[in-house]
Amino acid sequence: MRFLSAADVAQAVPMAAAIDAVEQAFGMLARGEADIPLRTAIATPAYAATTFFMPGRLGGDSPALGLKTVSVFPQNMYRAEPTIYALVTLFDPASGRPLAVLDGTYLTALRTGAASGVATRWLARPDARTLVVFGAGAQALPQLQAVLAVRPAINNVWIVNRTRDRATLLAARLRGEGFRGDIRIATDPTMPLAEADVICTATSSATPLFAAELVRPGTHLNAIGAYRPDMAEIPPALVARSRLFVDQRHAAWAEAGDLIQARAAGLIDEQHIIGELGELVNGTVAGRTAADEITLFKSVGNAVQDLAVAALALQRANELGLGTEIAL
Repeated sequence: MRFLSAADVAQAVPMAAAIDAVEQAFGMLARGEADIPLRTAIATPAYAATTFFMPGRLGGDSPALGLKTVSVFPQNMYRAEPTIYALVTLFDPASGRPLAVLDGTYLTALRTGAASGVATRWLARPDARTLVVFGAGAQALPQLQAVLAVRPAINNVWIVNRTRDRATLLAARLRGEGFRGDIRIATDPTMPLAEADVICTATSSATPLFAAELVRPGTHLNAIGAYRPDMAEIPPALVARSRLFVDQRHAAWAEAGDLIQARAAGLIDEQHIIGELGELVNGTVAGRTAADEITLFKSVGNAVQDLAVAALALQRANELGLGTEIAL
């Protein structure tokens, strides 16, 4: 069995490859070629934390079988610890033999960014030039990387965060990735949203991050941070105004506070979801239908993403000689 560290995964799978793998996997999910049960979540209220257990199986031409375990402890940021710890275990889909254990912390950020990349590829306006990210934690850089991978003409980035220090560090990391456009930092969202073509929200906020009226027509949003019913990043009124896509319907209605709260307010119902991301890439539902539409991709995460990226990472690691062999 092989162990792949975060560095191994990063070397094996660049963002562009992750986006393509996740797009293919969501297409398989929509075609019924994947078995992804609703994930199990265990809360740790004393630390405002949640641990998720996410099994899954991919069929088709790229079979995979595995389990992801991820713990999200937001208060770790105050102790200078990562807020997310995760492992992915892969098994041989033909025999059940354990194949690999992967550090899932980086993989989680990579596959989450990749899903936003897929959504942005299909929903954002081709002429998008300004990207705004809310949050400066572990998920923020992959969100930026993914959007820039599919909309390389973007030359203006805003980072909106409560503290400037973390935003400044994120800006330096993005600059280190080779981004040569403008990078600006704000604690108030008003000016960034006046310019935004694409918005990524990557926070653990329990309340909406901005007023609905600040988002201008034609904007695309990727909302990936609110993963419990009691959390929300997007105002209910904006959810109601948007053309809405999700990673998986039943998971979104069970876990996405942005949608659950908008429904509780009587602003949307189940029919408001236009389609799943896999239906979008398969062409069974239409994406953006007008330049002035507001499009919203709401993601709570799906094991199909983890399986796709983990399987690709293992394949590439075997080819490149990455990782450490472990005898069971």
